[in-house]
Amino acid sequence: MNAPAVQDMAYDNSAPVARMVAFVRVLRDNAFHIGIAEARDAVRILATPVARQPRHLREALKALCCTTHTDWQKFDRLFDAFFLDKGMKTAVRLVGVPEQNNRPRRHFGESGVTQKGSDPDSITRGNDDSGDNPADGLGRKMQASRNAATQTKDLRKIVDPDEIARAKALAERLAHAMRARLTRRMRARAKGQRLDLRRTIRASISQGGEPVNLLWRQRKPKPLRLVVLLDASGSMELYAPFFIRFMHGVVDCFREAEAFLFHTRLVHIAAALRDRNPTRAIERLGLMAQGMGGGTKIGGSLADFNLWHARRVVHSRTCVMIMSDGYDTGEAGVLGREMKRLRQRCKRIVWLNPMMGWDNYEPTARGMSEAMPFIDLFAPAHNLESLAALEPYLARI
Repeated sequence: MNAPAVQDMAYDNSAPVARMVAFVRVLRDNAFHIGIAEARDAVRILATPVARQPRHLREALKALCCTTHTDWQKFDRLFDAFFLDKGMKTAVRLVGVPEQNNRPRRHFGESGVTQKGSDPDSITRGNDDSGDNPADGLGRKMQASRNAATQTKDLRKIVDPDEIARAKALAERLAHAMRARLTRRMRARAKGQRLDLRRTIRASISQGGEPVNLLWRQRKPKPLRLVVLLDASGSMELYAPFFIRFMHGVVDCFREAEAFLFHTRLVHIAAALRDRNPTRAIERLGLMAQGMGGGTKIGGSLADFNLWHARRVVHSRTCVMIMSDGYDTGEAGVLGREMKRLRQRCKRIVWLNPMMGWDNYEPTARGMSEAMPFIDLFAPAHNLESLAALEPYLARI
């Protein structure tokens, strides 16, 4: 910590740290995945010359806190609203305590954050007709209760338009959360696996040849690649819209992800799902996937996938996720043959069947019977909670 920063913070020692902690809370409430280590580093930035200018502080915190392209796009707006009182009407969440009318205007001092009015900031949503105030404890509990009920409810029984919109948003948010936690688990390494003798000896030269600090080598973590194939036939019509929003979040969040729709033919939809606007992405899908809601030929669609796409999108670290009820109207034997070819190429095959959530369901359909010998995980997908249950399995791949 340099001397000027110490002098500035000594006059009100808790104010800069309290405001930075409040800003971290703002980012977390806006779906930024920030852990204890990132929060600690953000506080440490206050003691550096970087914190003396708003633009320098912005770039430092942006590099520290943003892990996805979506985070990068949202950060400037949140930073301006919190520290500079700009764009307050367009921010997306309300955190901290309500804004006081007599609060002094904030300014950047030598330590880079406000020295006056250090209460947690209020980022307002503007006029909200929903009737729920997130700053109110009761409103937060009601919202959490509705979200929990939506996650456990069978997707085919969701008919209310507001509940449908909330379920679609939760499906996409679920993909974001899964990606963040899986990334942290794959990168969590306390030390290396083997001693790096060359680097250890080189580093010991400055210490008279004594290997005081041992340097280690570790295997570079390989990211998990997800390839999702969604059955868009008539029998899956009630579930497909929610799964599409989940797929949109997967393609947006996972560094390596591909998405396909199939019914009587196979359609590559990853390019459409990479559109930042979910509504516009679904509109593009409607133009691409003509024939949705009709029959289904799972075996023929997998044959097209193995022939035209598997070599490009599937490798030894790939998990292929098939979302289908298993009703195949194609030729007998084709699905089993193509599942065998796919199993030889990828790491895992996960089959999500919405009907597993139904009472007394048995996988007796011809398509499911042919596919079962090659499936590593056969799981339900009738609600959002069942999708969230996939995370521990994917973390072990």
